[in-house]
Formats: sequence, structure tokens, C-alpha cells
Amino acid sequence: MTNIPFLALGIMGLVKIHKHKLQGMLPDLYKAYIAFFTGLILIGLGSGYYHLDPSNSTLVWDRMAITVSFMSFFVLVVGESISTKTAAKLLKPLLFLGLASVIYWHLSENLGVGDLRFYGLVQFLPMLLIPLMLFFYGSHLSGTSWIFAILVVYAGAKFAELYDNEIFEWIGFSGHSFKHLIAAFGAYLFSKGLEVRKPIN
Repeated sequence: MTNIPFLALGIMGLVKIHKHKLQGMLPDLYKAYIAFFTGLILIGLGSGYYHLDPSNSTLVWDRMAITVSFMSFFVLVVGESISTKTAAKLLKPLLFLGLASVIYWHLSENLGVGDLRFYGLVQFLPMLLIPLMLFFYGSHLSGTSWIFAILVVYAGAKFAELYDNEIFEWIGFSGHSFKHLIAAFGAYLFSKGLEVRKPIN
């Protein structure tokens, strides 16, 4: 059930794009916004599929969906901070890189190795680069605090994932499920930020 917020946020995001209700959108990055919100829908579906039949073969779809939204988010921050044209050119290569990291992990699992280093790099390196970009280059949109809030929420989601069993013992609610809710809140912050943030001339 904790995957439902992703479905709802993804669908609502696409509807808002269609109705031009996101004043913080940068037109050159239209495809990246579509990819981000589509990724949320895929996360909802992929997560549901995984929990119906937990295995590496179903987890791969969940992780692929995550990388679609994750890399799209990174591209969007590159666009608002450095250059929309550069970011637009990065969308396809970075989506490919993210998906490749999941495929590499899955193949390594089949070989009995389970190498998550590539996947981990794809997830954590952008989280280090984003604050650096905003610090050195600023943003073409108002309210960069929205992005920093999302980074904090992301860190909270990873904490919940790492301490899954401990959280269950503390509150009787699995850390994995808690991670879903925290991550969905991060997606909500991004969507809400697009409604209230404005381009800076």
C-alpha cells in the first residue's frame, strides 16, 4: 500500500504538466519532467510487483523505475543550476547510465556476486554534486531550499532503508515501508516546489 503515493504523485504531476500548472517548470526540460513523473508511476507499479513476489527478478523492475525518476531529478537540477540546454542533452545518457547500473547489478546477482557499487555510485554521486552545483552556480529558480529539503528527505529514506529491522522493532512498522513514505514525501516536495518556485530573470 505504501507504493500508492508514488502512483498518485506521478499521475497528478503529469496532469499538472498538461494543464500548465507548474510555474517553476523550465521549458527546455519538458522531457525530463515527463520522465520524472512517469518514473514515479513506474515506481508505484514496480514496487507493487516486487512486493507481490519478492525476488531479484522483480526487484530489478523496482530499481529501474527508481533510477528513471532519480536521474531525471538530477538532470532537472543541472538544468536549473547550470544550463537547461546542457541538461537536456544529458537526459538520455544519464537515464541509460542509471538503467545500466541496475542491469549490471542484476547480472552480477545471477553470477552470485551481487555487486551494487555501480548502482550505489549512480545514486549517491548526484546527491553530492547537487549541493555543490547550487552553491557554486546558484539556481535559475527561486526557493532552492526546496531542493535542499528534498536532499534531507532522501537521506532520511536511505536511513530508513539501512535500519529496516531496527525501525520495525522500535515502532512496529518496517523501515522499508517507512522509506516508501519518506521518499514519496520527497517527490511531493519536488512537485509542490514546481508550483510555487518561479524563474529568476
